[in-house]
Order: sequence, then structure tokens, then C-alpha cells
Amino acid sequence: MRIATTLALMTGLLGAHAYAADGATTGPHGEGPTAASTVTLTAEEEQNIKDGRFTAALVWHEMSEYTNAVNAGAQDEFKRLGIEVVAQTDAGFDGARQKADVETVLAKKPSIIVSLPVDPASAAAVYDPARAAGVKLAFVDNSPAGYEHGKDYVTIVSDDLFQMGSKAAIAMADALGKKGKVGYIFHDADFYVTNQRDQAFKKTIEQDYPDMKIVAEQGMADPARSEEIAQAMVTQHPDLDGIYVTWAEPALSVLSALRSAGNSHTRIVTLDLNEPAALDMVKGGSVAALIADEAYNIGVTAARSAAGAMLGKEAAPFLVVDSLAVTKDTVKEGWKTSLNKDVPQSIADALK
Repeated sequence: MRIATTLALMTGLLGAHAYAADGATTGPHGEGPTAASTVTLTAEEEQNIKDGRFTAALVWHEMSEYTNAVNAGAQDEFKRLGIEVVAQTDAGFDGARQKADVETVLAKKPSIIVSLPVDPASAAAVYDPARAAGVKLAFVDNSPAGYEHGKDYVTIVSDDLFQMGSKAAIAMADALGKKGKVGYIFHDADFYVTNQRDQAFKKTIEQDYPDMKIVAEQGMADPARSEEIAQAMVTQHPDLDGIYVTWAEPALSVLSALRSAGNSHTRIVTLDLNEPAALDMVKGGSVAALIADEAYNIGVTAARSAAGAMLGKEAAPFLVVDSLAVTKDTVKEGWKTSLNKDVPQSIADALK
């Protein structure tokens, strides 16, 4: 769900990312992580924000299930703080359109803009008019190349990537009784989000579960090849107990490969919520767990950080939200926590 819409951001992140080390997530520019839960406002600060009669605009890269959840979190937090949202835009993953969106919303003179840039490499030109106008900028997932934290923008809010990968490993261990042979399908591209999540899965398995062995590894540069990769992996290793897949959409292709092979033994663990994968999971299929981020909380944190900045409060450069393992038993609660919405009807029906 999420990764499919953010892979296009890779160009702007090449050469700028840093890999996770020693169990820590790093931001797109090598920033250390700070928990989103540390962003707080006192009752007095909240009243001062309400008295300030500030306004905000939400300038999105595109609308998706992930963006909808982030947007809802920001909308709700701004409403709680008495900040009117005067504009919301969807660039359809078009950088030129996002530039026009910023120019359009500036006519409404927002105090704050919360946004996810389409292309970090060229995004400075998109946001420069807002920066020049003194608008407080808070970003989701990345920031424009050349922008300085604290000077040009308030913060970046994203996932705790290492935690997500590590929780995927724990979920796999739980599904396999902490022993067995595992296949590892990782994202074979220079993209800091997937790289850190994948590496964390592998590191956690290797360090924490001595009776689990990764016996097959294959990189995936093109998601369209994921079924072919899975078919080859299962053919060469028919006794695989589990397969880790770098994100949910290619995991569906792996699921298809297992079904085609008549394999009901091998379990799948992947990252990000996806309705077809979750439906297989609740029906007792091959999918054992989905690891999700707290997307709604990303929006809440970005809005709260930007509101605090209106009072002169500084925010850490890279704020990260928690993640959660969603299983058959926790899918309803997990969907609500991650996306702040109920499970799709197909899943609700399957749970009856």
C-alpha cells in the first residue's frame, strides 16, 4: 500500500540516505530517530495556539490509504488545537502539480503547511515560495534537498523502520515456533525505507533466533518479478517454513506462487496493510502477519510539531512513530490503530 506510492521518491534519496546500524533507524539525511511520543504541548501552550487563530494547509503527493490516514491524523489534531485547515490538495504524484498546489494554497495565507514532497531532489523549488512567506513547514517521510532542519522546516515524521523489520522477524518466529527454514525476499534497490526494514528483519533473525535459518535469499528490483522469484525459491527449497517479503503488494504474488504449487505449509510475513493479504490471513491462509505503521499518528505528530513551532518550540529533526504486528486475532484493532478506520467489509465478513 504505502511502498508502492513512495518508490518514486528514490531518486531524491540516492546518496542521501543512511542505513540502520545497531538497531537504530536513520532518517533520509542520516538523522537519528526521536520517538513521536515526545512531542507534547502543555495546556497553556495549547491555549496560546488556539488564541493565535492559526491556519494550515495539507499539500499531499497523492491520496492513498496511507495518505488518507496521515491526513486524518493531521486534520483531527489541527481541529483539536483550534487551527483551521484552509486547503487540502492532491498532486497525483506530479511534482509540477504540487508546485502549483503550493502556489494556490499560499493565496489563502496559511500559517502552516504539512506535506509529503513528490520529488525531494527538485522539491526546494516547490516549497521556496512558502518558506519565503514565513510558513512553518512540516514534512512526512522526507524533506527537500538542501533544506536545513530548524531553519527551513520544522521536522520530518516517519516510521521507526528498524522496529518494523524487527517486528516482522518476531512475527515470523511466533508463526514458526521459533525454528525452521526461512526464505528472504528483499528490495534490491537503494531506497532507505525498504533497505532498513529488510536489514532489520535479517539481523533480528540471525541474532535472536538460533534455530531459525535464512536458507534462501533473493533480491527483487522489479515487483512484477516477485511471483517468478517465489516460484524459483519454493522449487529449490520445497521445505521452506516461512518467507519474508519486503512489502505487501509483492507478497500477494508470493502467495499466488504458493497456491499454484499447492503449498499450504509455508507462512508469509510482510509489511504494510493490504486488504487481500489480510483477507488470506483471517481465513487461515499462508499469510501469518502484516507489520503496519501508525500512519494516523504520523499526521497527528506533524500537525502538533508545526503548531508548537508557531510558539517558537523546536522539534527534533526526525520523529518516528511506533509499528504493530497485525495478526488474525488483532486485525480489527490493528487496522484501527494504524489507519484510524474499521477493517474493510470483506475482512469483517470473514471474521464472523
